[in-house]
Amino acid sequence: MSGSEGSSGHSAAGDGQPRQSTERDRKKEKARVSKTSQILWHAHQNDTAAVRKLLEEDPTLVRARDYDNRTPLHVAAIHGWIDVARCLLECKADVNAQDRWKNTPLADAEGAKRSGMIELLKSHGGLSYGQNGSHFEPRPVPPPLPNKCDWEIDPDELDFSNSTLVGKGSFGEIVKASWRGTPVAVKRILPSLSDDRLVIQDFRHEVNLLVKLRHPNIVQFLGAVTEKKPLMLITEYLRGGDLHQHLKGKGPLNPSTAVNFAMDIARGMAYLHSEPNVIIHRDLKPRNVLLVNTSADHLKVGDFGLSKLIRVQHSHDVYKLTGETGSYRYMAPEVFKHRKYDKKVDVFSFAMILYEMLEGEPPLSHYEPYEAARYVAEGHRPMFRAKGFIPELRELTEQCWSADMNQRPPFLEILKRLEKIKEVLPSDHHWHIFTS
Repeated sequence: MSGSEGSSGHSAAGDGQPRQSTERDRKKEKARVSKTSQILWHAHQNDTAAVRKLLEEDPTLVRARDYDNRTPLHVAAIHGWIDVARCLLECKADVNAQDRWKNTPLADAEGAKRSGMIELLKSHGGLSYGQNGSHFEPRPVPPPLPNKCDWEIDPDELDFSNSTLVGKGSFGEIVKASWRGTPVAVKRILPSLSDDRLVIQDFRHEVNLLVKLRHPNIVQFLGAVTEKKPLMLITEYLRGGDLHQHLKGKGPLNPSTAVNFAMDIARGMAYLHSEPNVIIHRDLKPRNVLLVNTSADHLKVGDFGLSKLIRVQHSHDVYKLTGETGSYRYMAPEVFKHRKYDKKVDVFSFAMILYEMLEGEPPLSHYEPYEAARYVAEGHRPMFRAKGFIPELRELTEQCWSADMNQRPPFLEILKRLEKIKEVLPSDHHWHIFTS
């Protein structure tokens, strides 16, 4: 017996070693992923000291990559952050690393017209667009555009005389204008980027997707300007503004309204996620959900920004390129951690929006967005305080933001469950949301 026990004990110790090693590896990988996110973020924020500190701790981070295979040097190059770029180059950054479009940091610097950065990268042997010559060579850009006769808009038909700015982004701005007497939202690409091959490619991908979308809960595409500059994308204009502003003004919604809003979002998303070509939004958040009118009785999912849509052949396909894209506060943990992901990232973001509608404030509002995403990636979730979270609604929210993306229900199921929840909700519109 004792011999048997001794043998057994020896075996257990032998088995234990790999287990400990696996756990150590897992912790190392977790720390590594977190630091990859940090160096890309600090490069984006022009924080040279933070970049340097991370590289001192782990010199291999100079080769970190985001979901588009872009390095910290790509990020610094496009923004023109000279000191960050110098720091990276001193730490042996590959000056000619190529992203998934085969662009080098120099190609990005040229695209953004960063003269100081261009000079710096060239002095370190930087090449433009790999070995293929200039980033700006005129050549056809895939994919080919569909038949334009139906939707190509003559820019002279757009009246900007009373235009108002709706939103601004790194690629351009969205303004309210008028087209043939009708108010429209116009996304204008910055003139400085209208020659950039990557921007044109993404713009065309967006047009290709939007031209086929038809649904009452999706913002309607009306046309685009592709033959003259600046490039412009025209959609219907919704007078109610976005859900972010609405919640800022109203605070928590009563449960009945929140469920109605959630059903509108779920309908739009169920349509996007349907076969045969599943579209993953990847940046679902209150700013990208629009109210049709000022009486706030109908919502549409919008702002399919550049590089924010993916087409996959089947709904069960996992997106092969990993990394951060979208808004940190509403970001699924697998995206933040640079893991493979699928359309269930949108279900996670939906749960965060539902939470915000009932609580009246953004999830984890006491954290900065990046810190909130990291906190969530560590397994934490926002606290439920609102009375509107009846057990069925709380259970649905918890499933939708499950750490295991396979546990998150599809939008068609979410819709059915919301319909049942709506039947049991009190119709009292003066319900006090917060407990005393």
